[in-house]
Amino acid sequence: MADMDIRKEILDATVLVFNKKGIKFTMDDVAREVGMSKKTIYTVFSDKQELVYDMVDYCFDSIKESEERVMKNGGLSTLEKIQAILGVLPDGYKEIDFAQLYILRDKYPRIYTRVEERLESGWDTTIELLKRGMDEGVIKPVDTAIVKVMFEATLEQFFRRDVLVKNGISYSEALAEVVYIICNGIKK
Repeated sequence: MADMDIRKEILDATVLVFNKKGIKFTMDDVAREVGMSKKTIYTVFSDKQELVYDMVDYCFDSIKESEERVMKNGGLSTLEKIQAILGVLPDGYKEIDFAQLYILRDKYPRIYTRVEERLESGWDTTIELLKRGMDEGVIKPVDTAIVKVMFEATLEQFFRRDVLVKNGISYSEALAEVVYIICNGIKK
């Protein structure tokens, strides 16, 4: 099996284990989930911190791939694409408890910083869509920088605080609500 295949298997297993146990998962948990020895995992990832750091990039890369599929979907209107891209979560990640990421801030600041960096980058497609929506007249003229900052700040608060956990709201539910409010407002 190629190194990239093993890496992907380990990362997929880590996502599943993270979903079940949050950041408190162990390398033994990952080894059991993926069906390989810890020793093999350690040939790919030097430690849990590197594994989680790479899992963050793996998750965000999957989100970007899902965004590309939305953009290529000719059956969606510009407004539907905007809503889909803002709320995109790959199928395998819909049940992940991203709300647990607030724990990273104190325990794994380097990983938490990476989450923030990934949240704040890769907005070109979304901004292009927002501008297209304004040109087509399907959304009101808005400052795209403000929309970006509002969206980023909201998601960062979900990761920075335990607001979702305390209120029993899943990340996917919260994300859907944020997208709804941004796209539809709160006016009755």
